[in-house]
Amino acid sequence: MPGKDREEESGKYTTSYPDSSFLEAIQQLGGMAGTSEIAEEVGCTRRTAYTRLKSIEEDGRINSRKVGNSLVWSTSG
Repeated sequence: MPGKDREEESGKYTTSYPDSSFLEAIQQLGGMAGTSEIAEEVGCTRRTAYTRLKSIEEDGRINSRKVGNSLVWSTSG
């Protein structure tokens, strides 16, 4: 599977997309971008991007806001 690696012991899939990839994608896209744009920049599915972005937001490293039907993500600070 693209973007996923298997752990040898458990056989579970693990992501190969570090948080830094999502943070860098936001920066590359001008400091603010939608979920689909970020997913395309990172090379993952929109669903994967959304899940990871929500996790990063919970850590306080990015912010989101609703614009129309989309979420726009921006870096904190």
